[in-house]
Amino acid sequence: MAFQKDNTFLTGRLKSVSYALKGCIKLITTEHSIMVQTSLAVILTVAGFVIGITTTEWLFQTLAIGLVLSIEGLNTAIEKVADFIHPDYHERIGFIKDIAAGAVFFSAITAIIIGLIIYVPHFI
Repeated sequence: MAFQKDNTFLTGRLKSVSYALKGCIKLITTEHSIMVQTSLAVILTVAGFVIGITTTEWLFQTLAIGLVLSIEGLNTAIEKVADFIHPDYHERIGFIKDIAAGAVFFSAITAIIIGLIIYVPHFI
């Protein structure tokens, strides 16, 4: 079956959203790193309500959660493409995958710092 492009604005956007939701569900249900990050996001969201963080703190927390989940998703996509192109170990593929993992590390460290700035004052 050939793929036909949908040129109408509304149905084209709805299809794009459905593909994006399908991708989110695949990430959350199949990738352990995303499962962990999503669980932490839920815990921090509950903590935000319990502690009563400010609107500004919510903005930063939401941005940090979105950043980590987005970069983690991109990292997963890069790893899947790299494994598809070269299933066996290859030094250059390993280098590419390490760089993608490094991007996740940067986003995670940033999120941890934001979390500490938000939550530590509530416990001191």
